[in-house]
Amino acid sequence: MNDQTIINAQRRTFLGHSFGLGATALASMLTPSMLRGATGSAKAAPSDGLYRGVVNPRHFAPKAKRVIFLCMAGGPSHLETFDHKPKLDEMHGKPFPESYTAGMPIAQLQGKQLLCQKSMIEFHRHGQSGQLISDYMPHTATIADDISIIRSMHTEQINHDPAHTFMNTGTAISGRPSMGAWVLYGLGADCNDLPGFVVLTSIKGRNPQPIASRQWSAGFLPSRFQGVPFHSSGDPVHYLGSPAGYNASRQRDVIDASIALNHLRNEQVANPEIDTRISQYEMAFRMQGSVPELMDISNEPKHILDMYGADSADGSFAYNCLLARRLAERGVRFIHLYHRGWDHHGDLDRFMKVCCGATDQPTAALVKDLKQRGMLDDTLIIWGGEFGRTPMFQGKGSNPGRDHHIKGFSVWMAGGGIKGGTSYGETDELGYAAAINPVHVRDLHATMLHQLGIDNERLSIPFQGLDVRLTGVEKAKVLHDIIA
Repeated sequence: MNDQTIINAQRRTFLGHSFGLGATALASMLTPSMLRGATGSAKAAPSDGLYRGVVNPRHFAPKAKRVIFLCMAGGPSHLETFDHKPKLDEMHGKPFPESYTAGMPIAQLQGKQLLCQKSMIEFHRHGQSGQLISDYMPHTATIADDISIIRSMHTEQINHDPAHTFMNTGTAISGRPSMGAWVLYGLGADCNDLPGFVVLTSIKGRNPQPIASRQWSAGFLPSRFQGVPFHSSGDPVHYLGSPAGYNASRQRDVIDASIALNHLRNEQVANPEIDTRISQYEMAFRMQGSVPELMDISNEPKHILDMYGADSADGSFAYNCLLARRLAERGVRFIHLYHRGWDHHGDLDRFMKVCCGATDQPTAALVKDLKQRGMLDDTLIIWGGEFGRTPMFQGKGSNPGRDHHIKGFSVWMAGGGIKGGTSYGETDELGYAAAINPVHVRDLHATMLHQLGIDNERLSIPFQGLDVRLTGVEKAKVLHDIIA
């Protein structure tokens, strides 16, 4: 027996006797059923890698198990997607009535002559429900009876980054938990070899605005609840691969020692970030096996690839939608897709064709795919951007666009107990402001949480003297009219 063998044996003996919890955590990482079987209760066995959530049991019976949020980053125009306004067409080229805009926030059109801009595309009714959907979105039109279109959304931030922050966290204050982090904190994870909150991004269109990582931050929650970005090129997850020369046995020894030492330290300081570090060591080890298989779509049938319009791991929205279905199948709790390129200040017709060309088919495919697998019933899908676009002209000559707009825009929801083939709310006759059944961003959050079995007023954390909630301190309403 050489010196190194003796040292390794002594180290294992030391850790096994002195820090048995580390060895147990590692063993449970490799055989998650070990601790569950010993206790007879999964809730009492956090070492299996699954976080149970603070809403346990649920506040009421859930309709959805998971959320897929399809974010059209940049702000798609409601007037070219889901909100047909014949009166605006009538008034095309005429001055926009000052009674609408006086004292209202405007982004780049401030101080300029405001002229009415008609819709740049035709709308038609689709499905048995007769939903009005623009011709830019022929594939979404085929799922008209599966979606509930909310045409009266409004928000509070008129520029991209703060508007994303508001949509994702319920406030423009940086440093608050994102909705995915809240959901994971509340409900816990459903898989132990992938993160509970995954983020995917794609780019195609005009002026793709950057998306800051704080949009999927855990804020003041422990960092284990933050979103994990997956990448289609290079390593799918940064720093996941093993260093050269490390085999599985050697890596297992290192993880065992690290977990044990972290547990020892945490007995002294009780720091939740150490708990995070321990759980992430375990998760990373499992992900080395699960992530490559997840990202490889070569085993998908050709008719599925054709349905999405995906043929390779190219980072497209189509590929990401297919990954979203695969993530949902594997139990990921919150899946957030960002497609960047919807900031259409000019040349809106051309770039609507580009953005819808990249996103319309895979969006509809995701809904259909989940439905045919029996997963749409318990998967809540949300489609929308951080705000809408103005009914007023922006740009030059024959290539008009639209400015940022917060007073009225459209989103849709599907699955997860949502009543398909329905519309909720209306903007005024010019598409400027939510006029009938206005829906605030916080109402959208409250409805999402409700479908997951969470009372938005009861999911809170004491922070800086407040009981902080995703839906804030103001009353948020659940949209019961669109719930099946």
